[in-house]
Amino acid sequence: MKKIILFFALAITINTQLHAQKKEIPSAKPGVKYGKEIQANKAISVVKLEKELSNKNTFTGKIEGKVVEVCKKKGCFMTLARDGEEPIMVRFKDYGFFMPADIIGKTVVVEGVAKKKETSVATLQHAAKDLGKSQAEINQITQPKNDINIVADGVLVVR
Repeated sequence: MKKIILFFALAITINTQLHAQKKEIPSAKPGVKYGKEIQANKAISVVKLEKELSNKNTFTGKIEGKVVEVCKKKGCFMTLARDGEEPIMVRFKDYGFFMPADIIGKTVVVEGVAKKKETSVATLQHAAKDLGKSQAEINQITQPKNDINIVADGVLVVR
């Protein structure tokens, strides 16, 4: 009996600590910042980023874009819209911060490093799963993808 009581007390303590460690992610309203403090000035558009990366493999700075997807599990990545192509993946440096689900449709400025790189099939499938894609959609991912990826230090909701 003492073991059972001890077990339940331990389980309650662990559960309480886990819930206390979860940080509340603020709602995505204009002016809200995630990660490093950043300003919107001198941000380039996604179109300009694509042009910059046609001449070189890396861009460091600020990019403005519209959020079209966010990781449904915990907000560990988001994507920015592009004309006529798949969205650009944005991850967050050292998983230091996360995005709320209501950031979809918002215009944001991200500051960090954008690179052209190949993304493996396994990584693409994992991201599709985290976005809530169906198993049939996930199974259709069979080739790696060369594309732009951003690792952001900070995100600012502009509008």
